[in-house]
Amino acid sequence: MKTIDLNALSLLVDIIETGNLSKAAARRDMGRAAVSHRLGQFEQALGQQLLRRTTRQVEPTELGWKLYRHGLSIRQELLAAQDSVDSLGQLPQGKVRLSVPSGFGQLAMTTWLTEFMQNHPGISLEVIFDNTVEDLLAGRIDCAVRVMSEPPPHLVARPLGPVHYLACATPAVAAAAGRPHTLEALLQQPLISSALTAQKLRMAGLLPEHGPDGASQGPRLVSPNFYFLREALLRGLGVGLMPDYMVREAIAQGALQALPLSPGSLGFLSTAMFMLHLPTPYPPRAMALLLDFLVEKVAASGSLGGAD
Repeated sequence: MKTIDLNALSLLVDIIETGNLSKAAARRDMGRAAVSHRLGQFEQALGQQLLRRTTRQVEPTELGWKLYRHGLSIRQELLAAQDSVDSLGQLPQGKVRLSVPSGFGQLAMTTWLTEFMQNHPGISLEVIFDNTVEDLLAGRIDCAVRVMSEPPPHLVARPLGPVHYLACATPAVAAAAGRPHTLEALLQQPLISSALTAQKLRMAGLLPEHGPDGASQGPRLVSPNFYFLREALLRGLGVGLMPDYMVREAIAQGALQALPLSPGSLGFLSTAMFMLHLPTPYPPRAMALLLDFLVEKVAASGSLGGAD
C-alpha cells in the first residue's frame, strides 16, 4: 500500500493550478529545479506518471487529475478549519472568488453582491462575469452561478430555479413581423439569440445550417451576454429568444412585447440555474455565507421560475 505524501500532493495542486513548474516554483518561493525534483520523487514513489511535460506547460494524466481533485479538497478543508479557528469571536473574514453569468449577473446580482459586502465588511469578493465552468474545475474560482441543463456530476450543485425562454420584440418590430404565432414563422425574422440557443434550434431542425445560396444561416446577432442582447432588442434590431428573467421587466413596462407563440413552443430551450462549488464538507465561512445569501436572494426576488 503506497502512502501519499501530503506535501507533494499540495505541490501537485500548485503545479496544475499555475500551469507549469516555473509558476508553481514562484508561488512557493522555490527553484524550478527543486520543484521538478520533488515532483519526480512523488511520481517515483507512486510508480505512476502524474504530468505530461511540454516546454511551456504541463498536462495532468488521469491519475494526476484525480489526485489534484483530492488535494484541492484537502486544501479547502484545511483553509476552512483555519478559518473557523481564526474567526472565533470575530466578524466573518476571507476572500471569495465568484463567477456569475454575464446577463443575470449584471441584471440582478450586482445589487445583491454590493449588499452582501456592506453586511460583511471583513469579506472580500473577486467577481468574474463568465458563462463557463472551466475556471471552477481548475480551482481558479471558489464558486459559480451557472445556467445549464444538468450540473456536472463531480460538483456540488444547489438548484436556484428553472430558466424558461420567451420570444419578444419591441412593439414596432413585433407589428412589422406580424406578431408570429409559430416558431417557424418567428425564425423568418432577424433573430437575436445566444449561440447555444441557435445550436438548439439547429439540433431541433428549426434553423438550417445553410441558406439557399450556401452561406451560413443563423441569427442576425449572437452573443453569450444576454444583457447586451437585451439592449439590442430594445433598440429594435430584431426579434429575440431570451431567458424570461432578462426581459420580464421590459415586457411589464411595455418596452418589449412577448410574441404569442403556441404554449410549449420554447420548452426545449428551458434550462435551470445552479450554484456550483467543488465538494468539500467544510467550505470556508466566507464562502458558506455568500452561498446561503445568494440562494435566499434568488428565492426572495422571484427572478426565476416563470412558466412555459
